Amino acid sequence: MQRYFTSLAAIMATAMAAEIPIRQVVLYKSGVGYFARAGELKPGESARLDFKASEMDDVLKSLTIEDKSGTKISGLRYDSSEPLAGKLAEFPFQVAGHQSLSAFLDQVKGTRVELKYGAETVSGTVVSGRMLAASDKAPEREQVVLLMDTGELRTFDLAAASSIRFSDPKLQLQLRDYLGAVNQSRSKDKRSVYIDSSDVKGRQIVASYMSPTPVWKSSYRLIFGHQGEPTLEGWAIVDNLTGEDWTNIKLSVVSGRPVSFISRLYEPKFLQRPTVDLPEDRAQGPVLHEGGVDQSERLQQFARMQKAPAPPLAMRSMMPSAGLGGGVIGGVLGDAAETRLEIQSSLGATAEGRDLGDLFEYSFAPPITVKKNESAMLPFVQQKLGARKLLIYSESYGQNPMSAAELTNSTGKTLDGGPLTVFDSGNYSGEALMETLRPSDKRLISYAVDLGTRITTKFDSTRDLVREIHANRGIVTTRIAMQETRTYTVRNVDAKPKTLIIEHAQRPGYTLLSAKPAETTASAYRFEVKLQPSAVEKFPVSEERIYDNTTAVLGMTPDALAAFIQNKALPQSAQRQLQEIADLKRQIADNDQRLHQTEADMNDVIRDQDRIRQNIGSLNNVSGQQDQVQKYSRQLADQETKLASLRDAASEFRKKKTALESSLNGMIEKLAF
Repeated sequence: MQRYFTSLAAIMATAMAAEIPIRQVVLYKSGVGYFARAGELKPGESARLDFKASEMDDVLKSLTIEDKSGTKISGLRYDSSEPLAGKLAEFPFQVAGHQSLSAFLDQVKGTRVELKYGAETVSGTVVSGRMLAASDKAPEREQVVLLMDTGELRTFDLAAASSIRFSDPKLQLQLRDYLGAVNQSRSKDKRSVYIDSSDVKGRQIVASYMSPTPVWKSSYRLIFGHQGEPTLEGWAIVDNLTGEDWTNIKLSVVSGRPVSFISRLYEPKFLQRPTVDLPEDRAQGPVLHEGGVDQSERLQQFARMQKAPAPPLAMRSMMPSAGLGGGVIGGVLGDAAETRLEIQSSLGATAEGRDLGDLFEYSFAPPITVKKNESAMLPFVQQKLGARKLLIYSESYGQNPMSAAELTNSTGKTLDGGPLTVFDSGNYSGEALMETLRPSDKRLISYAVDLGTRITTKFDSTRDLVREIHANRGIVTTRIAMQETRTYTVRNVDAKPKTLIIEHAQRPGYTLLSAKPAETTASAYRFEVKLQPSAVEKFPVSEERIYDNTTAVLGMTPDALAAFIQNKALPQSAQRQLQEIADLKRQIADNDQRLHQTEADMNDVIRDQDRIRQNIGSLNNVSGQQDQVQKYSRQLADQETKLASLRDAASEFRKKKTALESSLNGMIEKLAF
């Protein structure tokens, strides 16, 4: 019967690495978790940490190792991201799925092997391996041909050998690595990190790292009693998708969002390098020599080269240096891992809270167990909370306000954001969403529609008021205020008093004129209104918007100037200046009107003259019309006298217009108030 090479794996001795269990887990809101592993390694034993391929970037970025026994960590090894075919191609042999042992030995010709037949051990160099086909007299057999130390060639039956061993330790190690790579490929998503040591005594290892994890979630219950402050219960929801049980671990959840990102450290990176030849490898070409330069300039260039700055400290820190062994990692980063492992809760059923600056941590006191692919709900807060019931209204709600509560975080802890279910006197009242609440901070939550209160809104007034008028170099700027009043009419149908918070949206450019709001948010004013039982309340909110309007005085008509002059906001000096400008503009307008009339009269005379000249030309060709021609000639002479008079008048009007416009421009240029 054929013996396949896969049976060789059963007789190969491979060293097994120990797994270190998880002791502590800290979950964050940024999609990562802190894991701390601790365990004892026997003498000569290596440690193995198993991860998913998607976790390797974060692990390589954050992994820290500490050896409690003080042993120096000699290095870390981990499975590369190279495909299996690429890994196996580097070995001097290949092992197919159903390859025979003789075929494998045929690949390693020239290698010394040791065959054991009972108590006898035979050594020799492999010449070839072959498979003898089965016949009627003998079954199929595998044989190997060895060159013995005596120089003779001998054939050995592999089926009769009890064991086979390579004499070369390097080849023996390569075979073990080959089988290890094949075994590792069976789990495509599994990657291992190995911790090696040069010491052979037992060790206590602590390994901590960051790894991608589902974001932990918080869920709250706000319980109102008949009297007194309500009770807030908070639950943390955690998911274990690591593929490994969390057994009796220290579990913490942290509120806050520290910066976290993925850096591609696991995948090999290659750079495109230039191809450079030595000068002597290239053919010598012609040389062009430059002209000479001033010697002092060359000396200055040399001096600048000598004064070039040294490499930056950041670059120098990247240069190879000694003393970066595992002891440094353990001494610096290992202490932090140990500190986290020593966190103990001082509370009973409630998690212990700890302020971490911008973050806040809840540590659960008893050891927690969460099986792989399972989730858990763990209570992290159960305390009285400062709160008062009220209503809150915004125009987007329609006509009914929302039942709400104003929460004041009096727990002394940071409350992570999450859904909140409200119970009032043992009854379900509604649900809300709560943002992260720092100690002593306040927040409004709304959880139900109050059908016992109706609200309508109405614009009572809208008007424009001229607040200020300024002028400078002929430009008049008018500051106008537009006032709006929105009145909220609130009807309390229930026979009990209520407190209403009206959220009035802030509008860009508008200033509040009414009562000061109880609170201001980034987008709204909040007014607090006390509602009497079965009563109607009106609450007006007045706002004002200021905008500027600029006008050039030169382009204003006298009537428009008159409107400015009548404004009470103008001082007397401004009224006087504008009145002078208006009077001057009227004079210019009157002069322009006379000029236009004179020019129109001139045009009429010129047209009449053209008509008379045409008549004279026609009569000159007719005999006996000399008297009529003389009459037309006298009329033409009179009109010429009149035209000269009109031209003189038009010239005077133009001169006057120029003088008036010059005076107007000077007056406008000096206008200021």
